[in-house]
Amino acid sequence: MTGRDEERRTLDERKDATGRLSPVGVGAQRADDGESLIVSMEGFEGPLDLLLMLARTQKVDLAKISVLALAEQYIAFIERARLLRIEVAADYLVMAAWLAFLKSRLLLPREEEDTEPDAQEMALRLQLRLQRLEAMREAAERLLARDRLGRDVFVRGAPEGLAVQRAIRHDATLFELLRAYGGLRIRRERPPLHIRRRPVYAFEEALRRLERLLGHRFEWAALEAFLPEDLRDPGLTRSALASMFAASLEMARLGKAELRQHETFGPIYMRGVAGTPEEEDES
Repeated sequence: MTGRDEERRTLDERKDATGRLSPVGVGAQRADDGESLIVSMEGFEGPLDLLLMLARTQKVDLAKISVLALAEQYIAFIERARLLRIEVAADYLVMAAWLAFLKSRLLLPREEEDTEPDAQEMALRLQLRLQRLEAMREAAERLLARDRLGRDVFVRGAPEGLAVQRAIRHDATLFELLRAYGGLRIRRERPPLHIRRRPVYAFEEALRRLERLLGHRFEWAALEAFLPEDLRDPGLTRSALASMFAASLEMARLGKAELRQHETFGPIYMRGVAGTPEEEDES
């Protein structure tokens, strides 16, 4: 019996009731000749998973694996699987073709004008992908090794029928309580303070009004007679009177008006100044 017949017999023994090969994990079985791998393709999730298993057989760090030896081992494995009539998915064949290409690039010297990617860089990228896959597998193993709720760890059932009484205790003095109560009442009862802007009669407006009214008026008249007639607000009236008084003082300083007051706190009279001394004497 040849080695190939022995491998087929071993595969037949590993078939389950459905006639399919049972998957084998990382620890792959070897035939009696000690060379060929007896592995079902259903035991791997993709080409990288298979590459990781083959890389582990080198028993070295993934960062130090021989990509050339790994490529040869992968290609030999795919060829062995096809000889044994095992259905191989297309992505496994694509990886085999790419590894064959990488192997040729690693063996052949690099040409100076070669525009294709460097083989060493491609090998380093493959090593990095294998390292990431190994890290994800280790993290998954650690996660699955933890206790599971409902299988390893169980929570308590229905709560016990014990009444829980909670008592609230406030630690404060009488003065603190009164101050808190007073602050609450003040915030509730005190209305917000709104300060209205007072209406103001501008000084410039009063000065223009006096200049206009005293232009040709030379008889004495009370200061209140020059106030606007449409004033209704008492506050605006007081502001207009103050502005008129300041404007009369300014016109007297400029020599455009004369002021007269017969007694203290009495009414103030004013008149315009004539343009010539003769007109002033006649007035």
